[in-house]
Amino acid sequence: MSTRDLYVQDPGDPLWEVPASGAARFSWEAVYCGQKNGAGRDRLLALYQKGKDKQWDANLRIDWELEVDPKDPLGTPDESMSLYGTKYWDKISEKDRGDLRQHYTSWQFSQFLHGEQGAMVCAARIVESAPDLDAKFYSATQTMDEARHAEIYSRFLQEKIGMLYPVNDNLQALLGDTLKDSRWDMPYLGMQVLIEGLALAAFGMIRDTTTKPLPKQILAYVMQDEARHVAFGRMALRDYYKQLTDAELREREDFVIEGCYLMRDRLRGLEVLENFGIPPKEAAEFTERSEFLHLFRKLLFSRIVPCVKDIGLWGERLQRAYVDMGVFDLGDSNLDLLMAQDEELAEKLDAERFAAEEEARTAEVAAAIAEGAGEG
Repeated sequence: MSTRDLYVQDPGDPLWEVPASGAARFSWEAVYCGQKNGAGRDRLLALYQKGKDKQWDANLRIDWELEVDPKDPLGTPDESMSLYGTKYWDKISEKDRGDLRQHYTSWQFSQFLHGEQGAMVCAARIVESAPDLDAKFYSATQTMDEARHAEIYSRFLQEKIGMLYPVNDNLQALLGDTLKDSRWDMPYLGMQVLIEGLALAAFGMIRDTTTKPLPKQILAYVMQDEARHVAFGRMALRDYYKQLTDAELREREDFVIEGCYLMRDRLRGLEVLENFGIPPKEAAEFTERSEFLHLFRKLLFSRIVPCVKDIGLWGERLQRAYVDMGVFDLGDSNLDLLMAQDEELAEKLDAERFAAEEEARTAEVAAAIAEGAGEG
C-alpha cells in the first residue's frame, strides 16, 4: 500500500513545487568551534556543537513496540474534541466517537508531518542562503533534525494511526510565502519564529495532556530538538535586525502580523468535522467555542510573542495587532525558561525509561539465577 492510499482526502498532485528565488551564498571566512570568533559567532558555534552532540536515532530512542489504540491514540478527554457537548455528540455512537478521535489525531499529526517537511526544506534553504558559515553549520544539523522528525511522524501515522490528512491550505500558504521570499532572513522568520512557535505550542499541549507513552515520547524528544532551533533563529535574527531600516523592519512586521492572524484563525481542524458531515458554518462555530482551542491559542502566542519582541520586531502596528489578539502581555513571557523545561522533560523521560528498563533487566537476571539454583 502506498502512503497515498492512507489519505482520508485526495492530497492532489504528489509533488508541490515552490519557485525558488534568491542567491546561494558561499563564505570564505573559515570558522571552527575551537577558536575565538566573537561573542555572537561563538554562541552560534556552541549551538552547532550542541546540535552535533544531541543527534539521535528515532529507531533506537523511541520504543516503537508500545501499542497504540487508533481509536484512542492520545487518551485525552472527550472535552478536547470540539464536537463534544453539541447536538451531534449526543447522537453519535461510541464507535463513531472512536473514529472521530482517530481522525483528529490523524489531522494533528499529519500537519506536524507536513510542517516538519517544510522545516527541513527551510533549514536547507538557510544552509544555501545564509551569509555566515557558522549559521550554515548549525542549519545543516537542523536539516537532519527536521528529517528525523518527519520520519517519526510519518511512521507514527502509518503504523499506529493508519490514516493521513493532506496539508492544511493555510499552513501550505504560510510555507509557500516563507520559501518564495528571496530575502535570506525570511526562512528564519517564517519557520524558526512562526511555524516552529505554532508547532511547539501544539506539541506541548498534547505532550502534557496525553496519557499514552508513545506519543508522549515522540513529542518530548522532538521538542528537545526544537528548543535549539528557536534559539538559533533568535540569535541570527536579533543581530541582523539591528542593522535594518525602519521600512525594512515594517515589511517583516507585516509578514508576522499576517502570519499570526492566519495561524490563529485558520488552523482549527475544520476538515475533520466537515469529513463527518458537519456543515462548515456549524463546524466553525463549534470549534470557536472549544475551551481547548482557546487554551491552544494562548499557548501558541506564549512561544511566538516573546520571540518576536526579542528579535526586535516590536513596532507600534505589531503591538496593536497583539493587543487586538489579546496576547500583548505575553511579550514578557520567559522564553528561555520554557525552552529549558522542554529540555528537562525529555531528559527526565529518558531517565525514567532507562531506570525502569534496568530494573526489569535486573529482575530478569535474578529470576534466571534463582531458577538455575533451583535446578541445581
